[in-house]
Amino acid sequence: MVAHHAASRDDGIDSHQEAYSRRGARLVRRAWDNAGAALQTDAFPLERVTSALPLSVVVPVRNEEANILPLLAEIQAALEARGDFEVIYVDDGSTDRSAEVLREAMERYPRLRVLTHARSCGQSAALWSGLRAARGEWIATLDGDGQNDPADLPKLLAARDDPARAGEVRLICGYRKSRRDTWLKRLSSRIANGVRSRLLGDATPDTGCGLKLIQRAVGLELPFFDHMHRFLPALVQRAGGATVSVEVHHRPRTRGQSNYGLHNRLWVGIVDLVGVLWLQRRMKRPLTVERPRP
Repeated sequence: MVAHHAASRDDGIDSHQEAYSRRGARLVRRAWDNAGAALQTDAFPLERVTSALPLSVVVPVRNEEANILPLLAEIQAALEARGDFEVIYVDDGSTDRSAEVLREAMERYPRLRVLTHARSCGQSAALWSGLRAARGEWIATLDGDGQNDPADLPKLLAARDDPARAGEVRLICGYRKSRRDTWLKRLSSRIANGVRSRLLGDATPDTGCGLKLIQRAVGLELPFFDHMHRFLPALVQRAGGATVSVEVHHRPRTRGQSNYGLHNRLWVGIVDLVGVLWLQRRMKRPLTVERPRP
């Protein structure tokens, strides 16, 4: 039996390996089948967007009319002394007054840009739209519900600039050590983070935290799929980049209600998890050296 398997591998027709590859490919396709269909990404062709700013802040929102202006004021206060930056709000198909509030906010905040999805495509799609349209070399993200504290943004920038890391870090993740959520949300996130960390080995305690800082050029090279924002550390590490986690504040929601449900924190994410595992196994990073001319 062992000899048979060895011969099959030599012939390149190992049935078990082929079956595994087919299952992995099917799961990846299933997880990503709707990833880009609803996005008109050609509206921001990459060749037309240059990194002319040091920082862009991307905030996805859906039906967050009461949180937009308070959060914008906090972002402005946290970054106004740190040089030039822009803020991009991505309205993910809101049905409340979010669009009207954002139009008013653009008159008050010259740094603000607003993108709109014709229909809701999900948080990852909103982040991806913002990433593509951003002009910053680095992209900071935070949730639009006010639970992430913009005052922690300088802390992420300081972690990026830490001389001890010698410019190797490509992603800085917030770590909500003290969660201010319901017990159900805390439990589901703890289980999901534990499963992901154990299987992917990304050494990240809180992949679901919306507060992150990523180098735009690296983010654009990552494979896009629905719910990808929960797998950013593993995807960046797969691409050869270093990641770090920084403890940040977490606040209770005081206005509005959650618009991205609990169901995708574990059960829907299992298919995506298998897809990312498949990507990790298939990744090859050759060390390429150009031969000098004689």
